[in-house]
Amino acid sequence: MLLVCDTMPQDGPSYFTDALASLALDGRDGVVHSLPGDGLPTLSDVDAVVVTGSTAGVYETAERPWIDDGHRLVRELVAREIPTLGVCFGHQLVNDALGGTVESGDQKRGLVDIELADDPVFEGVSGQIPMVHGDYVVEPGDRMETIGAADYYDHLATRHESAPVWTVQYHPEFTAALLDRIADDFGWPDGDENRDFDDVTAVKTVENFAGLAGLD
Repeated sequence: MLLVCDTMPQDGPSYFTDALASLALDGRDGVVHSLPGDGLPTLSDVDAVVVTGSTAGVYETAERPWIDDGHRLVRELVAREIPTLGVCFGHQLVNDALGGTVESGDQKRGLVDIELADDPVFEGVSGQIPMVHGDYVVEPGDRMETIGAADYYDHLATRHESAPVWTVQYHPEFTAALLDRIADDFGWPDGDENRDFDDVTAVKTVENFAGLAGLD
């Protein structure tokens, strides 16, 4: 069973989680579990986990105590070697839980050129991806290796040395269909070059992860 761990606060834009869950659960047995709303999920029947994006920051533990639950969840996933994909906030949460450092920085919106390592989770993923974020992993967590970077972001994607855990700052679920809503809610740079998603294949990240996790 695939668990989509929803980390979006209940007053946040749900369409990110909805789109990622639709992509991840397409034809697969699974559930969506809200970490802010429902606390820690049980992992007894879980074969793989996708940790979603969020408008929260991993450093907001005082006002959002559920983030500490997220830290505990990550450490348990790594210890059990349950295949895990962290997306955006999930990327930050995994690295933070494992002793890395996440900091707030400049807001980044738009299509970005990136460099990806030769890793099976990136099979068929182009070097152009959509970015919507303001927090950054500035130091990866313990035993997390950098597998993706951009000129403005050194640790844009990571992978655990031995456990089947991958994390990406970008949103694989962000397609042209969501562009207008994201532009309204978060802003988006002008220009046709930032609205042309023809070469964006980030959705394949989730498909590749599902295969690596043995879900296909």
